[in-house]
Amino acid sequence: MAYASPGTDTSTDLDTDEKNQMLELGQLVSLTASDSGNKSKDKLGQKALRRLAQNREAARKSRLRKKAYVEQLENSRLKLSQLEQELQRARQQGIFIPTPGDQPNSTTENGALAFDMDYARWQDDHNKQINELRAALNAHASDDDLRHMIDSIMAYYSEAFRLKRVAAKADAFHVLSGMWKTPVERCFMWFGGLRPSEILKLLASHLEPLTEQQLASIYSLQQSSEQAEEDLSQGVRALQQSVAETLASGSLCPAGSSGNAADCSGQMAVAVGKLGTLESFLQEADDLRRRILEQMQHILTTRQSARALLAISDYLSRLRALSSLWIARPRE
Repeated sequence: MAYASPGTDTSTDLDTDEKNQMLELGQLVSLTASDSGNKSKDKLGQKALRRLAQNREAARKSRLRKKAYVEQLENSRLKLSQLEQELQRARQQGIFIPTPGDQPNSTTENGALAFDMDYARWQDDHNKQINELRAALNAHASDDDLRHMIDSIMAYYSEAFRLKRVAAKADAFHVLSGMWKTPVERCFMWFGGLRPSEILKLLASHLEPLTEQQLASIYSLQQSSEQAEEDLSQGVRALQQSVAETLASGSLCPAGSSGNAADCSGQMAVAVGKLGTLESFLQEADDLRRRILEQMQHILTTRQSARALLAISDYLSRLRALSSLWIARPRE
């Protein structure tokens, strides 16, 4: 059976089959006509008709098989195209999708992959906790029940900070870049997460009415958070400047070298050592986020704390939804 691509027109095959059948019939009829005996003519004529019927049935079955094969190829092509699009969207959203050929070949790659998978599971479990808290708040659950759920969610945030701390030891740049987040989330990231002062602004606008004392406490907390954020940002800028100066310096490379990493191994070692401090910056940023969340629990009432956790979760959900809309936007 000849191979047929999805775009192959089968009309040519049909014409060829008919031509072959007519040619064969003509040959048989010619043989019949050359026979002088009526008995032989009748016998050959019946044989020709049977042969023609068999050829037509064989051609019909062949066309059906070819049509089914072409349809199977087309369906497979469409499924493959859909899978490729889904895979592309997932990768654009920052989700690591391993393929059979993906074999992590270093501790860094193993650590990043493990963190991506652990964080995805953490996100699913966290969403379940948030949904339970939302349902309890809407059902006017008691403060004791709400406090128990709030404490559970706060403990789960601590688990997220632990996962990030382990990931930062393996690959600080992976956590810093936010490749485990969606594109829009990465746009709003600060040192591997939300900026604490922005969280405070978000909560202040969603928790009204607040008492004067609560407003004053939140404002003071916001001021101290912004100062701590600026200190960390200055520290990273100083680190970037130091690494840039190290790489630009030629004093560590031997005379006559080409300037590549092998020739400047001492220079590279100094730069790598400086970059190692990124892990501590990520740790300090998460410590600041954790302190802000904990202090907010002391400032707010139980029900306000519940609403605060819902507001944070809803904000992140909107960022992820916005990322999906951005990826799916129509393009000219």
